[in-house]
Amino acid sequence: MSRVPQSIREQVQKRAQKRCEYCRRPEIAGGFSYQVDHVIPEKHLGSSEINNLAWACFKYNNAKSTDISSYDVDTGALTLLYNPRTQGWDEHFEILEGVIIGKTPIGRVTARILEMHSPQQIGDRRSLIEDGLWD
Repeated sequence: MSRVPQSIREQVQKRAQKRCEYCRRPEIAGGFSYQVDHVIPEKHLGSSEINNLAWACFKYNNAKSTDISSYDVDTGALTLLYNPRTQGWDEHFEILEGVIIGKTPIGRVTARILEMHSPQQIGDRRSLIEDGLWD
């Protein structure tokens, strides 16, 4: 895997407004540092060009790993994961009481593969929302 230059990392972070592009958690909330994610991993012929990079929580970047798709529980169809470069977050997800809900097959598959529904993640989101740190 190629190393993404610091200047590109900074551009990705700025474009994401210092938020995880998968869950929207603000980087200021603490925890592990955020990482540059290859939306389409190099293993699947993705590049390190800025249009294939996303700013991601450590947890979600590691959970995603080199996955690009999975089966949707509701439809049984093989479904691509959410692509923050080409898709709108609000089209595929919503947050209710700290729970990220997949509104589409893409949203459901992504939430499951990235393990967005752990009790700790939900509790952290609720606290951030209550503290006004989550838009």
